[in-house]
Amino acid sequence: MTVDDANTGGGSQTPGPPEPPTYPTPHHQVDHTAEPTDDPLAIRLEQLILGADRRYTPFQAARTAGVSMELASRFWRAMGFADIGQAKALTEADVLALRRLAGLVEAGLLSEPMAVQVARSTGQTTARLAEWQIDSFLEGLTEPPEAGMTRTEVTYPLVELLLPELEEFLIYVWRRQLAAATGRVVQAADDEEMVDRRLAVGFADLVGFTRLTRRLEEEELGELVEAFETTCADLVAAHGGRLIKTLGDEVLYCADDPGTAAEIALRLIETLSHDETMPALRVGIAFGTVTTRMGDVFGTTVNLASRLTSIAPKDAVLVDGALAEELSRTGEAPVSEAEAAEEAARAEKEGRPVTTYRFALQPMWQRPVRGLGVVEPWLLSRRPT
Repeated sequence: MTVDDANTGGGSQTPGPPEPPTYPTPHHQVDHTAEPTDDPLAIRLEQLILGADRRYTPFQAARTAGVSMELASRFWRAMGFADIGQAKALTEADVLALRRLAGLVEAGLLSEPMAVQVARSTGQTTARLAEWQIDSFLEGLTEPPEAGMTRTEVTYPLVELLLPELEEFLIYVWRRQLAAATGRVVQAADDEEMVDRRLAVGFADLVGFTRLTRRLEEEELGELVEAFETTCADLVAAHGGRLIKTLGDEVLYCADDPGTAAEIALRLIETLSHDETMPALRVGIAFGTVTTRMGDVFGTTVNLASRLTSIAPKDAVLVDGALAEELSRTGEAPVSEAEAAEEAARAEKEGRPVTTYRFALQPMWQRPVRGLGVVEPWLLSRRPT
């Protein structure tokens, strides 16, 4: 059995040589290597969630949708569904989804590789969302309130009540995010900037997390990671950045404006340093051309930000020369602290307003960074008011 797992590294996908037919796992399966369940209660939940009965084998679904089995298999694998042989486990919704995706290709609105990317990105995002909702949301709400009741007996009416509300909320958030992303594309200077853009990229990393995993119980560790990710996500969003992904002890974010990225970094340090349960944090930021694919970011700028994070002191922010230069150019940090002090003294003597800056930059030691040559980091701090 082969499954084209979701691409964790990002980047555009190109079709390879023809592959042997494979078939999808039903949507209700958490274990994507398992056969469709025959448990009657599980089937009832599946019918409730999907809104339809099992009706088609994979071959029948592809034929009814007017799609080749090879293309149907590529779409299903991209969405994260594994092989089920020729079990009758698919519904009218599966047929409609195939027909719609293939129709976009036939109409010339999407190329076939792009349609596969759409399937893959949607599958990755919704799979993680569904797992989170089951693990963190339904798990706590479906504890049987009375002795003798099974979890499934509690789950069915709960899902029946929540499903339409959660569905509407998901569509609302998706439309909001789509509007924001579309706005950024429309404002791009040219077509190339839509894919290869100049962004500030930041990594925030918990110090000593590996050692911490050996000391904490699993539940404590889970709570710490959730608190870290939640705090970072809230701060990044509140100050105008975009959270790209979380990796347990590390978050990756970006911002169009270097000053925004710098402000987020310092806010993260300031906020988490006041939380006694959190380890120390270190942040690295780089500014430059970034390639965006499927909601992720790639390129030398991203690699540099990661390297800066690995060498940053505890509870400190290191930035690259390009970001330091941009902060100085926009007047958010002085080119030279000595010159800024002299200018402030002259302004006070002459009765002029003193120029204020948001950030301070201190040049650090030059050092070679593997794959990136010699790098001169700058220590970023908040300038006293």
